[in-house]
Amino acid sequence: MSYPERGESIERHESLMPLSRHHMVALLLALNLRRVGTEKSKSTSKEMQLELKAFWLPEGQEHFREEEETLVPAFAQHADVDIPEVQDMLMEHVKIRALIDTILKMDEIEISAMHELGELLDLHIRKEERVLFPMIEKALPEDVLEEMAPYLE
Repeated sequence: MSYPERGESIERHESLMPLSRHHMVALLLALNLRRVGTEKSKSTSKEMQLELKAFWLPEGQEHFREEEETLVPAFAQHADVDIPEVQDMLMEHVKIRALIDTILKMDEIEISAMHELGELLDLHIRKEERVLFPMIEKALPEDVLEEMAPYLE
């Protein structure tokens, strides 16, 4: 199975569209995190910390919960979830949460931590969009995808 390359459009089932739209916002945040402290940055590290907080509380946290508590369990009812793609997703969620928590608690902002988070977030989102979501869409019957829709807002 081949997946779209960077820049190619991805067809997404309507029920997963809210997650994909949130991913678009997160990709911009990831870019800004990677740029902070460089000549390409439009924000100071403190402004970036505030932007991260606005993204994470509560929408970012809710996004992770929706994936972990709705999407993956539905997938588990129709496919084997003991696979590297699901394991990676869940471990990346743990790492992202930890980095965000660390950055939000910093008085003295470590730009390297923001760059690390930006890289991790970017790679994580692209993997979900290009690999995991297509697997889930293929495995789940239409009626299950439709039943999930109200829980993925």
